[in-house]
Amino acid sequence: MNLLGRYLTKIEHEGYENFAKDTDIIVPENFNYGYDIIDEYAKLCPDKRALVWCNDKGEEKIFTFGDMKVLSDKVAYILDKSGVHKGDFVMTMLNRRYEYWITAIACHKIGAVLVPATYLLTAKDIAYRINNADVKVLIVTNEDDVTKHVAEAIPMCPSLKKVFTTTDSDLFESLDNAIDNAPEGFVPREKTTNDDKFLVYFTSGTTGNPKMVAHKYLYPLGHMITAKFWQDVVDDGLHLTMAETGWAKCSWGKIYGQWIAGTAIFVYDYFGKFTPTDILPLISKYKITTFCAPPTIYRFLCKEDLSHYDFSSITHCSTAGEALNPEVAKQFKDQTGLNIYEGFGQTESTVILATFKYMDIKQGSMGKPSPIYNVELLDNDDMPVAQGETGEVCIRLRENQVGLIYQYHNDEERTKATFANGIYHTGDLAYADSDGYYWYVSRKDDIIKSSGYRIGPFEVESALHEHPAVLECAITGAPDPLRGQVVKATIVLAKGYEPSEALIKELQNHVKKATAPYKYPRIVEFVSELPKTISGKIMRKDLRAKDNK
Repeated sequence: MNLLGRYLTKIEHEGYENFAKDTDIIVPENFNYGYDIIDEYAKLCPDKRALVWCNDKGEEKIFTFGDMKVLSDKVAYILDKSGVHKGDFVMTMLNRRYEYWITAIACHKIGAVLVPATYLLTAKDIAYRINNADVKVLIVTNEDDVTKHVAEAIPMCPSLKKVFTTTDSDLFESLDNAIDNAPEGFVPREKTTNDDKFLVYFTSGTTGNPKMVAHKYLYPLGHMITAKFWQDVVDDGLHLTMAETGWAKCSWGKIYGQWIAGTAIFVYDYFGKFTPTDILPLISKYKITTFCAPPTIYRFLCKEDLSHYDFSSITHCSTAGEALNPEVAKQFKDQTGLNIYEGFGQTESTVILATFKYMDIKQGSMGKPSPIYNVELLDNDDMPVAQGETGEVCIRLRENQVGLIYQYHNDEERTKATFANGIYHTGDLAYADSDGYYWYVSRKDDIIKSSGYRIGPFEVESALHEHPAVLECAITGAPDPLRGQVVKATIVLAKGYEPSEALIKELQNHVKKATAPYKYPRIVEFVSELPKTISGKIMRKDLRAKDNK
């Protein structure tokens, strides 16, 4: 069983048009995810599987919804005794530890504002986030150098009152020990409202300092569309999204919509670099039913011989986070027989555009709009562009909009600009074809203007990814006295290939054949790695800055 029927006007549809027309969210009064979803499952079906966790050390834990209720009540008690009350901020740096899910639910129950953060932060990063969010309690994994960085940050953080680590530590109190000693059952239901601040994410900061993206208590309901209609999760199934808890991708795929839809969540806890051969055997061992990962993960998977692994339990695959190169999708299907359904959204939203389960796949397309958003392609004057023309992906706001940021915390000016004239601007450019499918062009700031042509990096990157020599690449505009800008390709080569003038010429000719000839990279640079944010997104601004010196 699942709880979708309580919060969606319709669950099953005959096709996209009916889905888009008939699907809406039923907004309850004073929705609280901790009580209305987790505790409700615990009451109705306490033995229903909620979380399957294992790590790279061979440990395994399975939690039911009954377990999640008991444990989240205990952490709510611990937070309350630590001085955390409604409206206070609690930050987590838990990587993929199971304590994250328990802590998140506890925060939601008592009205504390959850601030997920990546475990990769340095002391300076930690202090910046704690001070800007006035964090009162910090809960961190006791692995890697996390506690060391936290200890270095503490003298710079006057608002911080308490730090917990997951296990025993010489520096901080153990959350696991506190849970063992905490009484079962907690306070009566906290009176949160739909307009209360629920969760704050720091963006990855590709342009300046990270922004604080604030969501309201209705945010989880927006992710019913993400889970049920894009990821196509299965009631009593097991869903795997490849993401750590510090990023919004976790909210997209590892907690909210999936549990409302009745599927269990699978978590593989590891530190360091992703290794495809570690995760692939787990898919068959645990009978994963639905799978979601960023394109980079699929790219790494396709470099392996996937015929050695069993994908028979998987019914649906999806991807988001960046544009998927069609060649990667083709290689994955050739090896597994599985299509990859693309989705598009931001830290500020739930899924905005997607190839939903009722739709035919147009490989490389972003899909069509979610029924909970009024999506339009607009020009610089906020006027609709013609079909086939490039415009910015925008959302015209509805009354009581669900699933979308409502403010940038402590940044009134940015908030007003973001919501000026009742329109939310994504900053991403796309065009729509005659069938209503959207096609990604680039970030607004990434567009290349060369000899009067406007060139989106993604098409050129897709062409390069079709060549076996290219492992990763980034397309930017480099200054040119005659053309204004020229297309530049910064490339990480696959194993077995070495830089050469002959290879440059081969790659240039390959792009000329795959796209319009004027789009080929006139400059090609080979590098050992691309500059990336701590969330793994390529920082094209750093490449542009290097060329503009």
